[in-house]
Amino acid sequence: MSEPASISSGIAARYATAIFEIAKESNALSDLEANVNDLGAALADSADLSSVIASPVISRDEQGAAIAAIAAKMGLMPVLKNGLSVMAQKRRLFVVPALLTALQALIAEEKGEVTAEVTSAKALTKTQSEKLAKTLSERVGKTVKINAAVDENLIGGLVVKVGSKMIDTSIRAKLNSLQNAMKEVG
Repeated sequence: MSEPASISSGIAARYATAIFEIAKESNALSDLEANVNDLGAALADSADLSSVIASPVISRDEQGAAIAAIAAKMGLMPVLKNGLSVMAQKRRLFVVPALLTALQALIAEEKGEVTAEVTSAKALTKTQSEKLAKTLSERVGKTVKINAAVDENLIGGLVVKVGSKMIDTSIRAKLNSLQNAMKEVG
């Protein structure tokens, strides 16, 4: 049985805050950011790593040894390595994906960045992405980092999410709106 998402995110937030604060005091946020990105990529690429951190069957000692070996091999900074070690001892490695997300959010906030989730019908070109980032930066007042995704079901247009705001200019949304209007008439 897995724990509810809110409990997992709460656990991850506490570990992320501790790791972030120690790295910030050490002026090592850029190193932490690189380590977080590398570990996130390793988790995404390796099903074995994902199963090691999520499996309740693997003992604390085995998880600790595995995560220590991975941290050493990847050259993770001591604060992150130690945080992962403590998480292994406490059987909390299952929240590592949420930990990485929380750390990315804390680092982005410290840098004055915000991430925009952009979904388009076709992949955005580099020029389009840069222009959209510049326009959003002017509106938000912070540096905007674009996280692009493609959904061919949109037909055309964009769906942009920045924080709690969402702008949907997709043709699919316009067709759905028109369909609802037609239902109300008839």
